Amino acid sequence: MPALQLLREDHAPAVLAFEKANRAFFAETIPDRGDDYFTEFADRHAALLAEQATGTCFFHVLADDDGTILGRFNLVDAEDGEAELGYRLAEAATGKGLATAAVRELCTLAANRYGLTSLRAGTGVTNTASQGVLTRTGFSTDGIPGPKGLSYRRDLREFAA
Repeated sequence: MPALQLLREDHAPAVLAFEKANRAFFAETIPDRGDDYFTEFADRHAALLAEQATGTCFFHVLADDDGTILGRFNLVDAEDGEAELGYRLAEAATGKGLATAAVRELCTLAANRYGLTSLRAGTGVTNTASQGVLTRTGFSTDGIPGPKGLSYRRDLREFAA
């Protein structure tokens, strides 16, 4: 059963494998990270862990029982009770409800572990799969595309224990 885990140092090889295996798939809906991302991955991973240690970002992986990374689910720029949600799911894991379940779980973590009261998210106008995940998990949008696509917001008070 896939589990959402806070990013750790030992996740690095599996996260790199996930990013490489799904690079072309991700590039269909979001800008490609570029070759430097992969050649400098170890430094990038260490930087994420250092940033996470400051308490302003919370990086998660969705890992299968064997350690295979199925997705990444991140809360970034946490400030004044709010953070930005971002996520990506492996192509082979799509259509199974995993992203929806992980976003729901992350909303609970955001409210109860990280003390957040709201989340924002964004999707490309043509990224209907991501829009569906956000809608199913209670995010709302005004439907007006901005420079980065559609913007969404989610109040987290109902998740607070």
